Amino acid sequence: MFAWTTKGRSTFKGVLLDHLFEVTRGLAANQGLYYYNGFLSAGLFWGLLVSDPVWSFRIQLFFLLCVLVAATFGSIRSSFSILLKQGLPVALALLYLLLLLSSL
Repeated sequence: MFAWTTKGRSTFKGVLLDHLFEVTRGLAANQGLYYYNGFLSAGLFWGLLVSDPVWSFRIQLFFLLCVLVAATFGSIRSSFSILLKQGLPVALALLYLLLLLSSL
C-alpha cells in the first residue's frame, strides 16, 4: 500500500500497464489499509494482547488464515509469486503458532 508505484510495479509487471500505477496509487493505498493489510495486522496485534492463551491462539489463527486465503486468491487471480511472497511467511507463522500451542 505504501510502495505501489515502486515495489507494486515490479510485482505486477506485465499485469498492469506501467502508466496505471500512478493513477491508481490512491486506490492501492485505500485497498491495502482499509480492506486488507491494516485490518489483518490490527487483528494479529489484538491476538497478541489477549491474555487468555486459548483466545489469543484463536484470534491469531483466524487472522493468519485470512492472510493465507488472500494470498491464495491473489496467486490464482494475479501471480503465483504472491503465494510465495505473502503465503510463505504466513505458513511459517502458522507453523510457529501451532508449535507454540503444542508446548502449552
